[in-house]
Amino acid sequence: MESYLLDWANLLLRWVHVITAIAWIGSSFYFVFLDSSLTPPVDEDLKRQGVSGELWAVHGGGFYHPVKFAGAPPQLPAHLHWFYWESYSTWLSGFSLFTVSYLWSAGTYLIDKSVMDWTPPAAIAVALSFLVVFWLAYDAICRSFGERKNGDAIVGALLAVLVAVAAWLACHWFAGRAAFLLVGAMMATSMSANVFFWIIPGQRTVVADLKAGRPVDPIYGKRGKQRSVHNTYFTLPVLFAMLSGHYSFTYTHPQNWVVLVLMMFAGAAIRQFFVLRHGFKLGRNRHPWPYALAGVVAIAGVLVWLRPAAAQEQVATNSIAAHAISTASGGQIAYKTIQAVLEQRCYLCHGAQVQMKNVRLDSPAGVKLHAQNIYQQAVVTKVTPLPNATGISAAERALIKQWFESGAAVD
Repeated sequence: MESYLLDWANLLLRWVHVITAIAWIGSSFYFVFLDSSLTPPVDEDLKRQGVSGELWAVHGGGFYHPVKFAGAPPQLPAHLHWFYWESYSTWLSGFSLFTVSYLWSAGTYLIDKSVMDWTPPAAIAVALSFLVVFWLAYDAICRSFGERKNGDAIVGALLAVLVAVAAWLACHWFAGRAAFLLVGAMMATSMSANVFFWIIPGQRTVVADLKAGRPVDPIYGKRGKQRSVHNTYFTLPVLFAMLSGHYSFTYTHPQNWVVLVLMMFAGAAIRQFFVLRHGFKLGRNRHPWPYALAGVVAIAGVLVWLRPAAAQEQVATNSIAAHAISTASGGQIAYKTIQAVLEQRCYLCHGAQVQMKNVRLDSPAGVKLHAQNIYQQAVVTKVTPLPNATGISAAERALIKQWFESGAAVD
């Protein structure tokens, strides 16, 4: 029952997380587009009000005319909309999902004993420290270099090094799938921390000064803008880290940290292309195609690098597989032989005591029902057992492959 309830919690939290993330990313992308597409106002009245930029747009509901004030509006409206619930809801649902999916069953999902053999409490503590330490390091970099000459370039270079180091550490300490998600989670935590510690407090200070009739210090807008821009460049790398868990060929590679860094670089480069593309349309900068090219080349390079080797028949080295293949009749594998493999490698998570993902494999009916999933997860993607906690061998995977392709007999 516990596994069943956890699966429901996982599903519902994932649903909420995707909904809130879409809202946050959508508003972030929109305001980056808006800032990059503003043109000086033509109307004299707008100029007198202190408007620095305007945009005319048409959408499904009609025509829209947003404007941006250089410092602050002449007076505050009765209703002022704040953009923060999207960020907070995304982080809270994401952290809850991370807790249910990884921290709750750290021994299964977070720890790979072939990578680092440590206790679940230790692994959980280090995983949580990634979120905190990365934010503190990132924030220190922004404080120290963000307002200097060429500060954006310096911060960008240092952040690239910081992310690469974090990716290397995560992939050498945690199971590959968890490591990728953890790197994405630490960046997403910093994105939300930017909103919580810098963007919203700065905006609240500006609003308070306006209400009190005090002059507005433009530094709050400058700092908020800087952190908001960082967030937009973090977005695509974070999305890749979150989605990569569905594609084992990325995080199971021996140099998985390099795969992660290259794909994150590709995401940031492609995001830069779209950011600069708005300015190009207005004649403010050159065509940003080199950034798109850099991203596509990085992805193509990883694609070629990770291509599967030429298919070769694996020689059975495991005693169970060797015996089964030598005694099989007509190339078929008897169910009792497969049952022995399942008992050793799969019953821990899919037996009488625990049925993760509501899958039970300790009966012929259960094996028949989930035969396709067994083949997909154990042979094609090699995702299970997570993270090979029961030590399934290549020969046993080959045995399951032969069993399934010869008809998946269960009698």
